[in-house]
Amino acid sequence: MAALFGARVRRLRTAAGLTQAELGARTHVVGTRITQIERASGAKPTLELARALDAALGADDLLVELWPYVYREAFPDWSRKFMEHAERAVVVREYAAHVVPGLLQTEAYARAVLKVGRTLGNEEQLEERVGVRMGRQERLGMPDRPDLWVVLDESVLRRPVGGKPVMHEQLARLLGIGSEPHITVQVLPFDQGEHEVMGGSLTLLTLPDGSEVAYTEGAHYGQLVEDPHEVRSFALTYDRLRAAALPPLMSLDMIRSVMEGYNRGAKVPSRSERRRVAQEQLQQSGRRQLRGGGGRIPRRRPRP
Repeated sequence: MAALFGARVRRLRTAAGLTQAELGARTHVVGTRITQIERASGAKPTLELARALDAALGADDLLVELWPYVYREAFPDWSRKFMEHAERAVVVREYAAHVVPGLLQTEAYARAVLKVGRTLGNEEQLEERVGVRMGRQERLGMPDRPDLWVVLDESVLRRPVGGKPVMHEQLARLLGIGSEPHITVQVLPFDQGEHEVMGGSLTLLTLPDGSEVAYTEGAHYGQLVEDPHEVRSFALTYDRLRAAALPPLMSLDMIRSVMEGYNRGAKVPSRSERRRVAQEQLQQSGRRQLRGGGGRIPRRRPRP
Protein backbone atom coordinates (compact mmCIF):
# COMPACT_ATOMS: atom_id res chain seq x y z
CA MET A 1 0.00 0.00 0.00
CA ALA A 2 2.91 2.37 0.64
CA ALA A 3 4.13 1.67 -2.90
CA LEU A 4 0.65 2.34 -4.31
CA PHE A 5 0.43 5.57 -2.31
CA GLY A 6 3.84 6.65 -3.61
CA ALA A 7 2.90 5.83 -7.20
CA ARG A 8 -0.25 7.96 -6.91
CA VAL A 9 1.75 10.89 -5.52
CA ARG A 10 4.28 10.61 -8.34
CA ARG A 11 1.56 10.46 -11.02
CA LEU A 12 -0.32 13.44 -9.58
CA ARG A 13 2.87 15.45 -9.12
CA THR A 14 3.95 14.80 -12.71
CA ALA A 15 0.51 15.73 -14.03
CA ALA A 16 0.71 18.98 -12.04
CA GLY A 17 4.14 19.76 -13.54
CA LEU A 18 5.84 19.96 -10.13
CA THR A 19 9.28 18.81 -9.10
CA GLN A 20 9.76 16.92 -5.84
CA ALA A 21 11.35 20.03 -4.32
CA GLU A 22 8.41 22.21 -5.39
CA LEU A 23 5.86 19.78 -3.98
CA GLY A 24 7.89 19.58 -0.78
CA ALA A 25 7.81 23.37 -0.46
CA ARG A 26 4.02 23.42 -0.91
CA THR A 27 3.56 20.76 1.79
CA HIS A 28 6.25 22.15 4.14
CA VAL A 29 8.64 19.18 3.89
CA VAL A 30 12.01 18.80 2.20
CA GLY A 31 12.15 17.43 -1.33
CA THR A 32 13.88 14.26 -0.16
CA ARG A 33 10.79 13.44 1.91
CA ILE A 34 8.71 13.44 -1.28
CA THR A 35 11.33 11.16 -2.84
CA GLN A 36 10.98 8.73 0.09
CA ILE A 37 7.19 8.69 -0.23
CA GLU A 38 7.26 8.06 -3.96
CA ARG A 39 9.76 5.24 -3.52
CA ALA A 40 7.95 3.79 -0.47
CA SER A 41 11.14 4.07 1.55
CA GLY A 42 11.76 5.61 4.95
CA ALA A 43 9.01 6.60 7.34
CA LYS A 44 5.43 6.27 6.18
CA PRO A 45 3.55 9.54 5.51
CA THR A 46 1.52 10.95 8.37
CA LEU A 47 -2.18 11.74 8.03
CA GLU A 48 -1.35 15.44 8.18
CA LEU A 49 1.08 15.09 5.28
CA ALA A 50 -1.44 13.03 3.28
CA ARG A 51 -3.95 15.88 3.68
CA ALA A 52 -1.35 18.45 2.63
CA LEU A 53 -0.44 16.40 -0.46
CA ASP A 54 -4.11 16.03 -1.33
CA ALA A 55 -4.62 19.78 -1.16
CA ALA A 56 -1.44 20.63 -3.05
CA LEU A 57 -2.14 18.16 -5.86
CA GLY A 58 -5.92 18.64 -6.03
CA ALA A 59 -6.43 14.91 -5.47
CA ASP A 60 -10.01 15.24 -4.17
CA ASP A 61 -9.23 13.23 -0.98
CA LEU A 62 -7.77 10.28 -2.92
CA LEU A 63 -4.58 10.24 -0.86
CA VAL A 64 -6.43 10.71 2.44
CA GLU A 65 -8.64 7.73 1.60
CA LEU A 66 -5.57 5.60 0.79
CA TRP A 67 -3.71 6.63 3.93
CA PRO A 68 -5.43 4.26 6.44
CA TYR A 69 -4.26 1.28 4.40
CA VAL A 70 -0.70 2.61 4.47
CA TYR A 71 -1.05 3.23 8.20
CA ARG A 72 -2.12 -0.36 8.87
CA GLU A 73 1.06 -1.76 7.37
CA ALA A 74 2.84 -0.76 10.58
CA PHE A 75 0.75 -3.34 12.47
CA PRO A 76 1.09 -7.16 12.56
CA ASP A 77 -1.00 -9.19 10.10
CA TRP A 78 -3.49 -10.35 12.77
CA SER A 79 -4.03 -6.76 13.94
CA ARG A 80 -4.68 -5.50 10.41
CA LYS A 81 -7.13 -8.32 9.82
CA PHE A 82 -9.00 -7.47 13.02
CA MET A 83 -9.28 -3.81 11.92
CA GLU A 84 -10.72 -4.91 8.59
CA HIS A 85 -13.27 -7.15 10.30
CA ALA A 86 -14.22 -4.39 12.77
CA GLU A 87 -15.01 -1.98 9.94
CA ARG A 88 -17.50 -4.46 8.45
CA ALA A 89 -19.02 -5.84 11.66
CA VAL A 90 -22.79 -5.55 12.13
CA VAL A 91 -22.61 -6.42 15.85
CA VAL A 92 -19.75 -5.64 18.23
CA ARG A 93 -19.67 -7.16 21.73
CA GLU A 94 -16.82 -6.08 23.94
CA TYR A 95 -15.58 -6.65 27.48
CA ALA A 96 -13.09 -4.01 28.63
CA ALA A 97 -10.98 -4.83 31.66
CA HIS A 98 -8.76 -1.76 32.00
CA VAL A 99 -9.76 1.19 29.79
CA VAL A 100 -12.83 2.47 27.96
CA PRO A 101 -13.04 0.86 24.48
CA GLY A 102 -11.68 3.00 21.65
CA LEU A 103 -15.10 3.42 20.01
CA LEU A 104 -16.37 5.22 23.13
CA GLN A 105 -13.30 7.24 24.12
CA THR A 106 -13.15 11.03 24.21
CA GLU A 107 -10.22 12.63 22.41
CA ALA A 108 -8.50 13.62 25.66
CA TYR A 109 -8.95 10.14 27.13
CA ALA A 110 -7.64 8.51 23.94
CA ARG A 111 -4.58 10.76 23.99
CA ALA A 112 -3.84 9.82 27.60
CA VAL A 113 -4.17 6.09 26.82
CA LEU A 114 -2.09 6.19 23.64
CA LYS A 115 0.61 8.32 25.24
CA VAL A 116 1.75 5.36 27.35
CA GLY A 117 2.02 3.07 24.31
CA ARG A 118 5.46 1.63 23.66
CA THR A 119 5.27 1.99 19.87
CA LEU A 120 5.04 5.78 19.66
CA GLY A 121 8.23 7.64 18.91
CA ASN A 122 7.11 11.29 18.93
CA GLU A 123 4.21 13.70 19.38
CA GLU A 124 3.35 13.58 15.69
CA GLN A 125 2.76 9.83 15.84
CA LEU A 126 0.62 10.29 18.95
CA GLU A 127 -1.65 12.82 17.27
CA GLU A 128 -1.84 10.57 14.24
CA ARG A 129 -3.05 7.64 16.33
CA VAL A 130 -5.56 9.85 18.13
CA GLY A 131 -6.91 11.08 14.81
CA VAL A 132 -7.34 7.55 13.50
CA ARG A 133 -9.13 6.46 16.66
CA MET A 134 -11.52 9.40 16.52
CA GLY A 135 -12.13 8.68 12.84
CA ARG A 136 -13.23 5.11 13.60
CA GLN A 137 -15.98 6.45 15.87
CA GLU A 138 -17.69 8.11 12.92
CA ARG A 139 -19.19 4.78 11.92
CA LEU A 140 -21.37 4.81 15.05
CA GLY A 141 -23.33 7.68 13.49
CA MET A 142 -23.70 6.18 10.00
CA PRO A 143 -26.73 4.30 8.61
CA ASP A 144 -24.78 1.02 8.57
CA ARG A 145 -23.66 1.47 12.18
CA PRO A 146 -23.17 -1.71 14.18
CA ASP A 147 -25.08 -2.68 17.29
CA LEU A 148 -22.61 -2.22 20.15
CA TRP A 149 -22.72 -4.02 23.50
CA VAL A 150 -20.01 -3.09 25.99
CA VAL A 151 -19.34 -4.59 29.43
CA LEU A 152 -16.96 -2.45 31.48
CA ASP A 153 -15.10 -3.81 34.47
CA GLU A 154 -15.63 -1.54 37.46
CA SER A 155 -11.90 -0.77 37.43
CA VAL A 156 -12.42 1.08 34.13
CA LEU A 157 -14.56 3.61 36.00
CA ARG A 158 -12.27 3.87 39.01
CA ARG A 159 -8.96 4.44 37.22
CA PRO A 160 -8.56 8.23 36.60
CA VAL A 161 -6.92 7.99 33.17
CA GLY A 162 -5.61 11.42 32.18
CA GLY A 163 -6.61 12.96 35.52
CA LYS A 164 -9.96 13.87 37.07
CA PRO A 165 -11.17 16.41 34.46
CA VAL A 166 -10.44 14.01 31.59
CA MET A 167 -12.11 11.14 33.44
CA HIS A 168 -15.16 13.25 34.30
CA GLU A 169 -15.60 14.10 30.61
CA GLN A 170 -15.16 10.45 29.65
CA LEU A 171 -17.78 9.21 32.12
CA ALA A 172 -20.16 11.91 30.90
CA ARG A 173 -19.70 10.59 27.36
CA LEU A 174 -20.52 7.07 28.53
CA LEU A 175 -23.72 8.34 30.09
CA GLY A 176 -24.72 10.10 26.90
CA ILE A 177 -23.90 7.33 24.48
CA GLY A 178 -25.28 4.63 26.78
CA SER A 179 -28.79 5.95 26.15
CA GLU A 180 -28.51 5.42 22.38
CA PRO A 181 -30.84 2.65 21.15
CA HIS A 182 -28.06 0.76 19.33
CA ILE A 183 -25.57 0.92 22.22
CA THR A 184 -25.77 -1.00 25.49
CA VAL A 185 -23.35 -0.33 28.35
CA GLN A 186 -23.09 -2.53 31.44
CA VAL A 187 -20.72 -2.48 34.40
CA LEU A 188 -19.28 -5.65 35.95
CA PRO A 189 -18.84 -4.78 39.65
CA PHE A 190 -15.94 -5.92 41.82
CA ASP A 191 -18.22 -7.99 44.04
CA GLN A 192 -18.73 -10.52 41.24
CA GLY A 193 -15.25 -11.83 42.00
CA GLU A 194 -13.11 -13.83 39.60
CA HIS A 195 -14.11 -14.60 36.03
CA GLU A 196 -12.73 -16.14 32.85
CA VAL A 197 -11.31 -13.00 31.23
CA MET A 198 -9.49 -11.48 34.22
CA GLY A 199 -6.38 -9.60 33.16
CA GLY A 200 -7.45 -9.18 29.54
CA SER A 201 -10.16 -7.89 27.24
CA LEU A 202 -12.44 -9.66 24.78
CA THR A 203 -14.15 -8.51 21.59
CA LEU A 204 -16.61 -10.51 19.48
CA LEU A 205 -17.50 -9.34 15.97
CA THR A 206 -20.49 -10.55 13.97
CA LEU A 207 -19.85 -10.07 10.24
CA PRO A 208 -22.47 -9.39 7.52
CA ASP A 209 -22.57 -13.07 6.50
CA GLY A 210 -23.39 -14.12 10.07
CA SER A 211 -19.95 -15.53 10.86
CA GLU A 212 -18.12 -14.43 14.01
CA VAL A 213 -14.53 -13.79 15.05
CA ALA A 214 -13.07 -13.12 18.49
CA TYR A 215 -10.19 -10.93 19.57
CA THR A 216 -8.44 -11.21 22.94
CA GLU A 217 -6.00 -8.60 24.16
CA GLY A 218 -3.57 -8.03 27.02
CA ALA A 219 -1.36 -5.08 27.83
CA HIS A 220 1.15 -5.72 25.02
CA TYR A 221 -0.34 -8.45 22.86
CA GLY A 222 -3.45 -9.44 20.96
CA GLN A 223 -4.81 -12.53 19.29
CA LEU A 224 -7.40 -12.90 16.54
CA VAL A 225 -9.45 -16.10 16.85
CA GLU A 226 -11.35 -17.35 13.78
CA ASP A 227 -11.86 -21.04 14.57
CA PRO A 228 -15.67 -21.46 14.95
CA HIS A 229 -15.38 -23.80 17.95
CA GLU A 230 -13.11 -21.40 19.84
CA VAL A 231 -15.26 -18.41 18.92
CA ARG A 232 -18.37 -20.16 20.30
CA SER A 233 -16.49 -20.77 23.54
CA PHE A 234 -15.60 -17.08 23.80
CA ALA A 235 -19.23 -16.14 23.01
CA LEU A 236 -20.44 -18.23 25.97
CA THR A 237 -17.81 -16.56 28.16
CA TYR A 238 -19.11 -13.16 27.08
CA ASP A 239 -22.71 -14.17 27.78
CA ARG A 240 -21.72 -15.14 31.33
CA LEU A 241 -19.97 -11.81 31.82
CA ARG A 242 -22.94 -9.71 30.79
CA ALA A 243 -25.29 -11.89 32.84
CA ALA A 244 -23.16 -11.16 35.91
CA ALA A 245 -22.96 -7.43 35.16
CA LEU A 246 -25.38 -4.79 36.43
CA PRO A 247 -28.47 -4.22 34.25
CA PRO A 248 -28.07 -1.32 31.79
CA LEU A 249 -30.03 1.30 33.76
CA MET A 250 -28.28 0.44 37.01
CA SER A 251 -24.95 0.52 35.18
CA LEU A 252 -25.64 4.06 34.01
CA ASP A 253 -26.61 5.00 37.57
CA MET A 254 -23.30 3.65 38.81
CA ILE A 255 -21.36 5.55 36.15
CA ARG A 256 -23.21 8.72 37.16
CA SER A 257 -22.39 8.15 40.84
CA VAL A 258 -18.70 7.66 40.10
CA MET A 259 -18.67 10.76 37.89
CA GLU A 260 -20.42 12.98 40.45
CA GLY A 261 -18.52 11.77 43.48
CA TYR A 262 -15.28 10.50 42.01
CA ASN A 263 -13.25 10.18 45.19
CA ARG A 264 -16.19 9.03 47.28
CA GLY A 265 -16.88 6.13 44.92
CA ALA A 266 -20.22 4.59 44.15
CA LYS A 267 -22.22 2.20 46.26
CA VAL A 268 -22.71 -1.11 44.47
CA PRO A 269 -26.27 -2.37 45.00
CA SER A 270 -26.88 -5.76 46.53
CA ARG A 271 -27.76 -8.78 44.41
CA SER A 272 -31.37 -8.77 45.61
CA GLU A 273 -31.68 -5.10 44.65
CA ARG A 274 -30.19 -5.82 41.24
CA ARG A 275 -32.70 -8.63 40.69
CA ARG A 276 -35.57 -6.36 41.63
CA VAL A 277 -34.47 -3.59 39.27
CA ALA A 278 -33.81 -6.11 36.49
CA GLN A 279 -37.39 -7.38 36.80
CA GLU A 280 -38.71 -3.82 36.64
CA GLN A 281 -36.66 -3.14 33.50
CA LEU A 282 -38.02 -6.24 31.82
CA GLN A 283 -41.57 -5.15 32.61
CA GLN A 284 -40.97 -1.62 31.33
CA SER A 285 -39.38 -2.81 28.09
CA GLY A 286 -42.19 -5.27 27.40
CA ARG A 287 -39.74 -8.07 26.77
CA ARG A 288 -41.46 -10.27 29.33
CA GLN A 289 -44.84 -10.17 30.98
CA LEU A 290 -44.27 -11.49 34.43
CA ARG A 291 -47.96 -12.15 34.99
CA GLY A 292 -48.92 -13.81 31.73
CA GLY A 293 -50.26 -10.81 29.80
CA GLY A 294 -51.08 -8.63 32.77
CA GLY A 295 -54.08 -10.60 34.04
CA ARG A 296 -54.43 -12.08 37.47
CA ILE A 297 -53.00 -15.50 38.07
CA PRO A 298 -55.81 -17.85 39.12
CA ARG A 299 -55.39 -19.67 42.35
CA ARG A 300 -54.81 -23.38 42.08
CA ARG A 301 -57.47 -25.44 43.81
CA PRO A 302 -56.19 -27.84 46.41
CA ARG A 303 -56.49 -31.47 45.47
CA PRO A 304 -59.17 -33.45 47.34
